[in-house]
Order: sequence, then C-alpha cells, then structure tokens
Amino acid sequence: MTVRDLIDWVGRDAVRFFLVSRKADSDFVFDVDLALQKTDENPVYYVQYAHARVCSVFAQVKNLDLKTLKQPRLELLKSEKELALAQRVGEFPEVVAAAAQELAPHTIAFYLRELAGEFHSYYNAERILVDDEALRAARLALCAAVRQTLANGLSLLGVSAPEKM
Repeated sequence: MTVRDLIDWVGRDAVRFFLVSRKADSDFVFDVDLALQKTDENPVYYVQYAHARVCSVFAQVKNLDLKTLKQPRLELLKSEKELALAQRVGEFPEVVAAAAQELAPHTIAFYLRELAGEFHSYYNAERILVDDEALRAARLALCAAVRQTLANGLSLLGVSAPEKM
C-alpha cells in the first residue's frame, strides 16, 4: 500500500498527524481502524474536535464586545482547570522551539493532544458563557488563546483546524 492509497482511505490529516506523532527512531505501524474512528481514541480527531468545540463556543456568543476580549480581567480565572489550561497554552512557544532545535515534531503533536485534553476537561467542568460579563470575557479570552494555539500547532504539522465537525 502506498501513502497515496492511505491518504485516499483515511484522509490527509490523519496520515500526517499519525506520521508526525512518532519519534523518527521508532517503529511505525499505522492503525487504520483507529484513524477512521471519530472518538477521543483517535488523536487527530481529538485535537481537531477541541478546536471545533472552541469555535462552537464563539458561535454561540451573541453581541460579542471585542473590547472586553482585548483587556479581559484574567485575575477572575481562578479554578484549577482554568489555571492549568492557561499554563499549558503558555508552554507552546517553548515546545515549538524545542521541537525545532531537536528536530522532533512529534513533541508538537504530543503537546496538542495534552492541550486538547485540558480543554475538553475544562469545557466539561466549567460553564464558559456565564451571566457575569467580566468572567465570561476572561473565559472567552482563555478559549481564544486555546483556539489560536491549536490552530497554530495543527498548521505547523500541516493538519487542518476545522471550525465544525
């Protein structure tokens, strides 16, 4: 089977993500069944779904005042999950620099999986679109940072960041 056949079968994004998710010196076995799944077991689906989920949050916001997102009151983000998510987003530049220096793109794929996991956990634990306008703006700013980081990371890997799934 050629790579072209594999791309035609499971899609370009899955092939790219699965290939880059392995260390260069490790054996590679492509799990077609996993690549075709639309579950959190499939790493590319899981990361792309996190991006689409953030986009859906913003699609639900009516009359979004962009001024509140430019200078959000981030001190309102106090929950353990919010702080962990913000910290994970902040690690992205270091992860990219290390991946480039070590010629290890798999570290970006690992990071994206971890970030997606943190976002899904946060999304399930906290209500983002709360009535308190300042808290909602802070949470939306955090979500915007997650969305941008996921999009940037996926772009570095040559994988799409869909807004809907």
